[in-house]
Amino acid sequence: MDAKDLRNVALLGHSGSGKTSLGEAALFATKAITRLGSITDGNTVSDYEPEEIKRGGSIQTTLLSIKADDSKINFLDTPGYDDFLGEVVSALRVVEGAVIVVSAPTGVDVGTERSWKMCESAQIPRMFVVNKMDRENANFSRNVSDIQATFGRQCIPFQVPLGDAHDFRGVVSIIDPPTDIPAEIADEVAAARDRLIEAAAESDDDLADRYLSGEELSAEEVISGVRTAVLAGQLVPILATSSTPVGIGIDEFLETTRSFLPSPVDGNPAVLLKGTERTEYRTDPVGPLAAFVFKTTADPFVGKLSVFRVYQGSIKSNSEVWNSNREQSERIGQLYLPKGKHQENVTEITAGDIGAIGKLSSTLTGDTLCTKDNPVTFPSINQPVGYFRMAVTPASKEDLDKMSMALSRIVEEDPTLQFSRDANTSESLITGLGDAQIEVALEKIKRKFGADLRVRMPRVPYRETITKVTNSEYRHKKQSGGHGQFGHVLIRLEPQERDRGFEFTTEVTGGRVPKEYIPSVEKGVVKGLDEGALAGFPLVDLKAVLYDGSYHDVDSSGMSFEIASSQALRQGVGDAAPVLLEPVVKLSVTVPDAYTGEVISDLNVKRGRILGMNPGDGVTLIEAEVPLAEVQRYAQDLRSVSHGRGTYSLVFDHYDQVPPNLESKVIEDAKRAREQELV
Repeated sequence: MDAKDLRNVALLGHSGSGKTSLGEAALFATKAITRLGSITDGNTVSDYEPEEIKRGGSIQTTLLSIKADDSKINFLDTPGYDDFLGEVVSALRVVEGAVIVVSAPTGVDVGTERSWKMCESAQIPRMFVVNKMDRENANFSRNVSDIQATFGRQCIPFQVPLGDAHDFRGVVSIIDPPTDIPAEIADEVAAARDRLIEAAAESDDDLADRYLSGEELSAEEVISGVRTAVLAGQLVPILATSSTPVGIGIDEFLETTRSFLPSPVDGNPAVLLKGTERTEYRTDPVGPLAAFVFKTTADPFVGKLSVFRVYQGSIKSNSEVWNSNREQSERIGQLYLPKGKHQENVTEITAGDIGAIGKLSSTLTGDTLCTKDNPVTFPSINQPVGYFRMAVTPASKEDLDKMSMALSRIVEEDPTLQFSRDANTSESLITGLGDAQIEVALEKIKRKFGADLRVRMPRVPYRETITKVTNSEYRHKKQSGGHGQFGHVLIRLEPQERDRGFEFTTEVTGGRVPKEYIPSVEKGVVKGLDEGALAGFPLVDLKAVLYDGSYHDVDSSGMSFEIASSQALRQGVGDAAPVLLEPVVKLSVTVPDAYTGEVISDLNVKRGRILGMNPGDGVTLIEAEVPLAEVQRYAQDLRSVSHGRGTYSLVFDHYDQVPPNLESKVIEDAKRAREQELV
């Protein structure tokens, strides 16, 4: 298909706004499906994963291809919930236009605002669809006012609805008004038409001059001017629809998408790297291949399914391509056009279009497929970074054998997830954008790979240290026939400055402890640092000084001195006023100005120390130091206090003393956890 007849469009919006039902209605209206599915029944084309059916909402981006009138629209139906934001970011990377879906009863929501900002950042033309117009409390005029108040007067209706809520029965076009406009909306249509013509004129100096001089513009000139304005982002259409049960306004929605959103030829040129040189590429069906993999699906039966967008040239079944990121060849078997949980076999995907390949050996999300003699690379996707961590453990020994493989595969499918091991606590960690994302990942792992994994909050890597100088003496003496064991040390323990670490020195003179045994003394002390006296956490920031001791010519050995020094340390720490240390992170929170007070109050409750506030462009950046123990669930807490409008990042900064009033609880919890591990 010619690229000018293609449209690649992301369906965006708040969770529950009706994106999936709008896509389903579009498939039904164009006879791509014969039965209209519903979210309630769990049988829509888009939401086919068991995890989506269970939750009644999208958790991944799904391709919905609609063919009609010698044209094709590739809708990418994206999730609306924050935890799956990475899916939205990937989808926006490969489209030229976007549809922001608004639920008519509730109006502009946080997901609407986020969608707009992401389109602005990507410089993507967009339009609003006010869906669910047949529902109770639906009012188109109120939604238009809400949209214009939030996003600007460039957002204007392209339709006037016939009725609202239960009386909603159709739409009347302002672009191409019918001759028989119902009397009750005639004035509204006329006023909206005047505003549209004015907007069209503003897109072209010649049209503007003629409009201002009172000359009437032709219908073709108005449509051309409007399209120019929409493509430039100077005009944002607002439409009205009802996806279910009868699909009102769907045909008009599809026609507006075809007529006013950009084709791959009209869209922003793709940026490519040829070596280190950045260059812009326009969609070209005859040039050397340049395709971008924006999504990977892990499947235990089909294997890996790589979804890609072709920018130049074409990909054919049973061919060979070059992965420039991995610098290796990939064999292309069967090409697919994904249709929900099914795939339609195709022989070729041409420039501007979207398709899928199964069983690529090394290709991952963000990779470029091209020809070996003309290697190019697309910039990687700038995925959102998650800071919500959970410790993951297998439910059984059998699950342990599958755990690493299953987690590695699910991370391939969702690059916003990270799988790592914490050297401080010896825990396996899964990190993402929020608890829902991790919960879904574990459900997929159990269903796809048969591994039953459990999660809990990670242990906080507390430390222990000492606060005063103390001397400790320990004599290790053991006789059991033959050579005995003897090692005698006197060690002084001194506190160090925070984050100074451990230091060992010796002040022994006169050979009281022979030189050959001093490394064993140090080794014993270092071993003893693994477990402190308060709650068994590692010891840090102390200095151990070997200042005296004695030995036996026959019974002394390196092992004897190692045991003696380890016991001397354990004994001395208890007398050196030990305290607990906790990790403190540097937290950066960005929220709209209206929520600054609530966020700061919440951080104060979390024992946070505000370092600074930097306001700018309606949002404030709050920087604070907060104990890690208080912000392990901060993804949920910030979502609650900012109504989903805040973002944050955190990084470890330093260790600080646990307040005395909390120390006993930490010690008690640590002892209880240790007892449970022994059961």
